[in-house]
Amino acid sequence: MKLFKKKAEDQAESDVLQAAAQPDADTEVDADEVMRKYDKESNTRIWEGVPKVVVSVLMALFSVYCIGMTLLSTELPETKLCRFLAFVIIIGFLLYPIRKGAAKVNSLPWYDIILMVAGAGSFLYFAFNAYSIIMLTSRIQPLHVVLGIIGIVVLMELCRRCVGIPIIVVVVCLVIYAFWWHLSANPDFYVALRNVVYKMFYTTSGIIGTPINVCYTYIVLFIIFGAFLERTGIAAFFIAFANRLAGWSSGGAAKVAVISSALCGMVSGSSVGNTVTTGSVTIPMMKKTGYKPEFAGAVEAASSTGGQIMPPIMGAAAFLMAEYMGVPYIEVAAKAILPALLYFAGIFITVHLEAKKLGLKGMSRDQLPKWSYLAKNCFLIIPLVLLVWLVATGTFTMAVSAAVSILGAFLIGYINFILINWRERVEGESFGSVFAMSTKIALETAYEAFQAGAKSVIAVAVACAMAGMIAGCITVTGLASTLINAIVGVAGSAVFIGLVLTMLCCVVLGMGVPTTANYCIMASTCAPILVQLGFPLVGAHFFVFYFGIAADITPPVALAAYAGSAIAKSNPMKTAVNAFKLAIAAFIVPYLFAYNPIMLLEGDVTVLAMAQVVVTALIGLFGVACCLNGHLFKKINPLVRIVFLAGGLLMMVPGTLTDIIGVVIVAACVLLQWALSKRDKGHDDGGASGDGEAPEELPEAA
Repeated sequence: MKLFKKKAEDQAESDVLQAAAQPDADTEVDADEVMRKYDKESNTRIWEGVPKVVVSVLMALFSVYCIGMTLLSTELPETKLCRFLAFVIIIGFLLYPIRKGAAKVNSLPWYDIILMVAGAGSFLYFAFNAYSIIMLTSRIQPLHVVLGIIGIVVLMELCRRCVGIPIIVVVVCLVIYAFWWHLSANPDFYVALRNVVYKMFYTTSGIIGTPINVCYTYIVLFIIFGAFLERTGIAAFFIAFANRLAGWSSGGAAKVAVISSALCGMVSGSSVGNTVTTGSVTIPMMKKTGYKPEFAGAVEAASSTGGQIMPPIMGAAAFLMAEYMGVPYIEVAAKAILPALLYFAGIFITVHLEAKKLGLKGMSRDQLPKWSYLAKNCFLIIPLVLLVWLVATGTFTMAVSAAVSILGAFLIGYINFILINWRERVEGESFGSVFAMSTKIALETAYEAFQAGAKSVIAVAVACAMAGMIAGCITVTGLASTLINAIVGVAGSAVFIGLVLTMLCCVVLGMGVPTTANYCIMASTCAPILVQLGFPLVGAHFFVFYFGIAADITPPVALAAYAGSAIAKSNPMKTAVNAFKLAIAAFIVPYLFAYNPIMLLEGDVTVLAMAQVVVTALIGLFGVACCLNGHLFKKINPLVRIVFLAGGLLMMVPGTLTDIIGVVIVAACVLLQWALSKRDKGHDDGGASGDGEAPEELPEAA
């Protein structure tokens, strides 16, 4: 009897875990619609029957090709990168129609066939003739100029389809500026055109520059790894773990959203994708527990966007940061820990204050997964741990470490399928049949992961190619120096003004751009500004990375917030404003590590210094959150809210004196609110008791 009882308990806990990760049917339909509306990658063609099989096989083979070539190829960068981009163009035009709603079943228009063949052909021509073209240097022939123009235009069109228009506008403006710059030096139209095409297409200062090289070498493998990891059941485990950790507390549903989005988002690489994926589960849960729709959508958007700054993966941007800054990847991940924790702590504090203001309760503890069950399923995080361990110890190169981790994710998923199918087997079913069924499911899942990885690679690759063009235009024309001198000139000796102007540049340039390409643009355009202002290289790159990511929740172009509002069925702009307020830490923490490098483990790092930074930052975030939320024990007076804000901001300024003043101010405001709430409660109790009569005792159950 105990055996049957134990099995029943395990099954019940399994149902809880799976239910935590599975949205209801209505929400799932909404999620698909939201992805198509706000995520360019989801606006794909409709393939059915044999064409669908052919396209899916090509995508899976492309992922396998990327893994094999990354590990084994010793060719010239120009050869392997151009061939890679040629395949990206082929897969890209097979997936993405010219506009939303233009896709018909099994339809590939003639103009898309021409663009696909012409674009891929231009890159393949360069790949097969790379050595001879390199020897020509800038003396390329008219044929080369024509092929370069075709390749650039086709790649930009593919980027418009799968990434969006904002990045294309930036690229076009910079290419026009580069062309004008060359014309000003030499008025010969053809010479200027040839020079621009040569720099953008045939050198490693343009399309095949650092961003696409890092994408091909590292990011592709980690995208495929993320696709495998998502299919092992780790997302369900993370959501269930978050439920167990915080589901019982006040407003636990929102805290579950914060934790699960942080864990799931670091491997997704997309703020919008993470918002929709985890939001399909967490947003209805938050609404059900009493949160307003605008707040529920905002919590998910802010948390999902923060997943991009959560180590160790950081949406694959960590590998680009390591390349740009010239530091090992594991150091980048380590330096990102404290700022990421402070970001999520800021959201957590605001969520808690909102729950207290609304009087929301947590979920019943008997509805939460048990620790014992989570302990039995914690093996699902082994691939992630394996990846970090391999990279940290330097056992293999990053590419080999990623490949080994992909294999580990497949094996862990395989084991998980066997365990699930064995637990759910019908009476009399043998282990052999369970093993065969699990093998089939594991292979199908791997096939789906390869397809999903290829689809994600397309958008990231073309965005990185565009980022390479942006960097090339800025470098060739000297625009970076002009921009730097302009901002430094405006800022003068006021470094803070320089930081604010750089922040505004990052937010504007980062709107609607994927994480990896976003960082490439920031590293090329904005980070040098801060270095020129005297900030350390690491702090400058982290500063621009944070604000580039924050564009996804900054009105008016807050795509992650709009995606969250669509699921929550709330007002988009109100949701975006709420997300902006929730993620206020994203606009404060970068200034903290800009002025105090200890937060990034730079400078004279001691345990005491780090403790002081963390504690004061948390108290400061609490003060700011109280000001924005307007409630602590009771409604906060507008004047006290301003004082809360002042105390919180003082805690952000480096220095013992400002810390002491800030602590005193925040503590005084907290005590004042507590005393006022006690007084009001006493008045309420006195009024309820009548003329001196003792108040009626409440029932014990209440």
